[in-house]
Amino acid sequence: MSNMKKAGIYHGILFMALFACAAFFIGQAQFLRDISFSPLIIGIILGMVYANSLRSHLPETWTPGIQYCSKRVLRLGIILYGFRLTFQDVAAVGLAGITVDLVIVAVTILGGVWIGRLLKMDRDIALLTSIGSGICGAAAVLGAEATLSTKPYKTAVAVATVVIFGTIAMFLYPMAYRSGMLGLDQTQMGIFAGSTLHEVAHAVGAGNAMGDDIAGISIIVKMIRVMLLVPVLLILGWWVASKAKSQSVAGGRRKVAVPWFAFGFLAVIGFNSLGLLPGPVVTWINEFDTFLLTMAMAALGAETSFEKFKKAGAKPFVLAFCLFIWLMAGGYIMAKYLVPVFS
Repeated sequence: MSNMKKAGIYHGILFMALFACAAFFIGQAQFLRDISFSPLIIGIILGMVYANSLRSHLPETWTPGIQYCSKRVLRLGIILYGFRLTFQDVAAVGLAGITVDLVIVAVTILGGVWIGRLLKMDRDIALLTSIGSGICGAAAVLGAEATLSTKPYKTAVAVATVVIFGTIAMFLYPMAYRSGMLGLDQTQMGIFAGSTLHEVAHAVGAGNAMGDDIAGISIIVKMIRVMLLVPVLLILGWWVASKAKSQSVAGGRRKVAVPWFAFGFLAVIGFNSLGLLPGPVVTWINEFDTFLLTMAMAALGAETSFEKFKKAGAKPFVLAFCLFIWLMAGGYIMAKYLVPVFS
């Protein structure tokens, strides 16, 4: 690799790092903190604004650096995401939370793919939207994107749907709980919120609005859903490999995508469960990881034009709305009638 090409890559990476810094700075605004608008979301918005305004002025030699952020930096960010989780969290929430999470994730992903087919929408967008809705929002979409190696605009569309409906749910849940219309106790409400809210930030925001007891349960249940990202990515990787194999038999060879970073993610969870690192160190790692993921989101946004959003059409938002209704209705029914069975 020539020195000029290396310099271009470094410039592109540094450029995305500046976007991440800007996202963190903007994210300190109180009204954004009040609605749990994470730096990841701000990062992809900044990237998209840039893509649709000044992108043509970017030196082409910087493009590989931006792509490096959307691929390699993204994978590292997903691996380090494991420092937010421990296996002790799984044991703490019990069989009820685990069972509800398993049902929610399985039905949301499989149902989303099925609805996507009915709508005759792009397969990758349907899959990314379903995984984002079913597991942990933008982080899950990024993990699936790294396995599918799909086009950046499809990732941006999926993230947009998750953010919109997740934010709506984050405000609806506390209002519904305080009104008494749900008829759920604190444990049931915590499991309901954690198993159905889209983003980790949404679970934190809604949980805190309903009290510390509910917040604690909600966050743990949500983190168990995050753990389910590993088997989902492994199944997705197997599917991609099977598809690649069939294509190679048909005459076209394609590199098989194996989500090795999923194993790294699981290994980090195991290491974090041992409690070998001091709390402040883990906190610093999590903040650094958020910065890396924000860089990746900004890079994906920088490759996404509004024309591509128009190309995707309204179908992704119709799918996300259907999944939103399922998560609220299905999650409520399980929290109301299934959780007491395990009590």
